[in-house]
Amino acid sequence: MLGKTAGGIYWMFRSLERSENTARLLEAGFRIALTRSSDSVSEWKSVVTTAGVRRAFDAKHDAYTAANVTDFLLRDASNPSSVITAIENARTNARMVRIAITTELWEAVNETWMTLKDGLKRPVRETDLPAILGTIRRQNALVRGALHGTMLRNDIYDFAQVGTALERFDNTARILDVKYYTLLPSASFVGSSLDNVQWDMILRAVSAHRAFHWINEQEMTPGSVAQFLILDRRFPRSLAFCATNLKSNLDYLEKDYGSRLPCHDMADSLSEQLRDKEIGSIINTGLHESIGNFIRENNAIGAQIERDYRFVG
Repeated sequence: MLGKTAGGIYWMFRSLERSENTARLLEAGFRIALTRSSDSVSEWKSVVTTAGVRRAFDAKHDAYTAANVTDFLLRDASNPSSVITAIENARTNARMVRIAITTELWEAVNETWMTLKDGLKRPVRETDLPAILGTIRRQNALVRGALHGTMLRNDIYDFAQVGTALERFDNTARILDVKYYTLLPSASFVGSSLDNVQWDMILRAVSAHRAFHWINEQEMTPGSVAQFLILDRRFPRSLAFCATNLKSNLDYLEKDYGSRLPCHDMADSLSEQLRDKEIGSIINTGLHESIGNFIRENNAIGAQIERDYRFVG
């Protein structure tokens, strides 16, 4: 497959994943802001920080209000991580690789673009925010269903999975990194029981709320949340699961093309680091430092994949 086609598939699914992640982050911020009405500014600032667009936001807005943050993350075409920008990018890439994907997958992406373009053509009122965020999640689920239900399990499918895994890893890591010490009163609280609804909101931001409580019967603690989101391989948005999925799909590409490239070794290393670790050792080493290293390694793998598979001629 041509590198340009591989890159189109890869970025189509990175962009789709980013749009859904942004919607989930906004939903969590909205919920927390409602419970912290006395300090909603700090929560909206943390949402923008987690999305990685704080500098761009500060250049355009003077205040961290619900209206400013929501509009910037949903509709602002100048924001590379906004939902509308991500969906536009996904559709552009889907058009570029249209002959390489099934009709059902193209139609799902195109429908998602048309639906969200219409839904986001004007500022979203606070009362309408839950509905539009739900629409973003459902449309992304439609695209994933078309991918899994109609595509051959070949290199095209693998590049789609690689893009999704990289973007999802980055999102979970950033949410945990920004929120963990924002919500943790002090290091002495690590491992303690905290009756804090905001930990629930972290889990909701990555669709982990119900799954966490299914397998954690004890009281929720900062350590148990971190362990689940970093190391639990059963949860499809944990760092360990994403790293394993990334490695396995790169392994398939290695077999398909008969060539082992630097990105394969880098993905193996990241997956190995997250295998059989204890959350206590990560926290003792420094959670912020550890997650920062994971994010940098994930980004480096993404850049290496682009070079190895010649996405740009």
